[in-house]
Amino acid sequence: MKLIVMTKPTYFVEEDKILATLFDEGLDCLHLCKPGSSPMYAERLLTLLPEDYCSKIVVHDHFYLKEEYNLRGIHIDEAGQPAPQGYRGRLSRTCQKLDELKVTKRNADYVFLKHIFDSQTGNEKASFTPNELEQASKLGLIDRHVYALGGMNIDNIRMAKELGFGGVVICGDLWNRFNIHQGLDYKELIAHFEKLRKAIG
Repeated sequence: MKLIVMTKPTYFVEEDKILATLFDEGLDCLHLCKPGSSPMYAERLLTLLPEDYCSKIVVHDHFYLKEEYNLRGIHIDEAGQPAPQGYRGRLSRTCQKLDELKVTKRNADYVFLKHIFDSQTGNEKASFTPNELEQASKLGLIDRHVYALGGMNIDNIRMAKELGFGGVVICGDLWNRFNIHQGLDYKELIAHFEKLRKAIG
């Protein structure tokens, strides 16, 4: 099972140091997702990270960054949105409905299924009942190419594993352990990442 970390939606001062430490500790894939932000900030963050780590980063917008910084791939947040013309690299997508999965999986290396549980950072609620997810798993809609997104934390990783998800996307469960306005010490965040890695394994 894969563990993907998604960035906080806003940039903050210690971000490059924390991300570099997460990569040092074994993070294999980071999704850089900063909706509505200027590409200038993404470029600055990528410049601050060691080059080796850029190949583990997938970008959610400003797709030209993929080539410029030799990133891992691009992610399209809408299931039906076409890929940039001529794009040939790694591509992942987000689905919000179970019936989108079959088609979307054909056009992506992997797919995020959104709103699995209630969000830990916003007001978004789970979109599916446990029964609906079990049915989707039995029908083969949920498989190793589908990753669980939304409210994922250390307590529900096992459930995602049992449903047959190929990975989980962690956001709030990790970032809520660091105060971006006052925090300097991010040891608790890194320690929690270690626990997440063990829970995946």
